[in-house]
Amino acid sequence: MSRYLLDKFLYTIDRDPELVERYRDDPAGTVDWWERERANVLLNCHVGENSTWLKFDDAERAALVAHDYVKLYEMGAHPFLTLTLFIAMYERDFAEPLGFQLEYAQKLSAWREKPYPDITT
Repeated sequence: MSRYLLDKFLYTIDRDPELVERYRDDPAGTVDWWERERANVLLNCHVGENSTWLKFDDAERAALVAHDYVKLYEMGAHPFLTLTLFIAMYERDFAEPLGFQLEYAQKLSAWREKPYPDITT
């Protein structure tokens, strides 16, 4: 498992409104495309400088495809990255102010009694 790769996915998708919509509408296709085309591109580096070994494991891929932010959190994905991306994707589906944020907090409420997952990369 690579928390770095999970966080990189969340970060890069969240920074592009078109990718946010693509991920919302076609999560499996977006995860597959991103893993093939973007996972090994180094952040903030010159074009053409890539790694070759980064890929999601089955559990990571399944959580990303399912938009399962609770599972991503449990895997150690950074909570601010999951929150901001999923706000961009789902806030519009809630009528009340802060609707998604309240759902996010409720779904992660079990962690109030547990130690936080390690989010270091």
